[in-house]
Amino acid sequence: MSSSLAERLRAIVGEAYVVTDADVLDGRSVDYTGRYRGKASALVRPGSADEVAAVLRECRESGVCVTVQGGRTSLVAGTVPEHDDVLLSTERLTQVGDVDLVERRVRVGAGVTAAAVQRAAAAAGLLFGVDLAARDSATVGGMASTNAGGLRTVRYGNMGEQVLGLDIALPDGSVVHRHSQVRADNTGYDLASLFIGAEGTLGVITGLDLRLHPAPAHRVTAVCGFRELDALVTAGRALRDTESIAALELVDGRAATLAAEHLDIPVPTGEAWLLLIELAGETDLTERLAEALEDAELAGEPAVGVDGTAQQRLWQVRECTAEVVGLFGPPLKFDVSLPLSAIPSFAADSTALVAEHAPDAIPVLFGHIGEGNLHLNVLRCGAEQEAHLYAAMMNLIAAHGGNVSSEHGVGSRKRAYLSMARTEEDIAAMRTIKAAFDPTGYLNPAVLFD
Repeated sequence: MSSSLAERLRAIVGEAYVVTDADVLDGRSVDYTGRYRGKASALVRPGSADEVAAVLRECRESGVCVTVQGGRTSLVAGTVPEHDDVLLSTERLTQVGDVDLVERRVRVGAGVTAAAVQRAAAAAGLLFGVDLAARDSATVGGMASTNAGGLRTVRYGNMGEQVLGLDIALPDGSVVHRHSQVRADNTGYDLASLFIGAEGTLGVITGLDLRLHPAPAHRVTAVCGFRELDALVTAGRALRDTESIAALELVDGRAATLAAEHLDIPVPTGEAWLLLIELAGETDLTERLAEALEDAELAGEPAVGVDGTAQQRLWQVRECTAEVVGLFGPPLKFDVSLPLSAIPSFAADSTALVAEHAPDAIPVLFGHIGEGNLHLNVLRCGAEQEAHLYAAMMNLIAAHGGNVSSEHGVGSRKRAYLSMARTEEDIAAMRTIKAAFDPTGYLNPAVLFD
């Protein structure tokens, strides 16, 4: 980056918010898993939508690539720069507006974390529908850009279903404000939805209107053990249609065992597969849970939590998996969406595939079983092993009817596999849209497309 561009950027955002220190840039150029690294020329932290737009305009005119960063929790190297990029961080866009209790919505900056939105909603007696284990780091702008799902998707849907309005800084330096105070607004193109899941390739989300939900008065949580994954999937298929379902999470028994050994987190059962279930509603749902599990092929009695402390203890079994998979160095991650019927065979075949390419590695499978959205993490897998295993695993996913990406996005790690899930015509249409918004291709150039 030229010194003149650096000066112009400082004039836009302030001296303190343009960083060119090599150590800082090095730390911001590695992905969340620690496996993938790039190189950046500057870190710029705008404080408003107009500043974001002005930064984009200057970079575009100077022919400098820009990589957008939020909480940097991408698991597909979506925030790793490849072209000595300017890193544009949304971390200062942290305004949280007043909660509208009547319309059940709140306007926030793109750099606000999921946890901060949850706190604002809870203080108003409401609930934000998307929850992630990375809630303290993941920002809502990034979550919208990847259409994140998370732990409560089975009840509330993905991030896109929570977005009522957006502010977007476009690649040409203009700002689009797409908001409506009414619930039914079918005026023209649904432009805002185009940026949901676009992974920052079409523009930078700077602000969001988010839908909030009534907080249920009662919850009941259970962790059930299963000897066979087929039995768990059958139970999950029945439970996801239960009216009061709030969460339905698969946990690999191997992860639970590692959590007990290394993190001192109690495991309710020693079975090969665990299913975390949560029901939520306006009445006590303990009996409904028992009825829902009557026909399930459980291995022993489920562990049930009715009060908050017991529920939190059971949730630890699921939420600690992110920490568990990092115990052996950066894990190799696969975000996979599968038909429910294919999950048991994929689990067996993927385990065999890992053993073939990386005999010392440990495969750990967990995720959102209600949607068939699973996260396969391969522990103790070196770079040389990854080179052969990654392509083989992606082919296996396709062979089981799976998709390239479920909620983590394509990023740069999966861009070579886009054709597994999209036809040539589909990809060409997406490229046409990209070219219309960003004809020089300078914004998030490493993401989505080869």
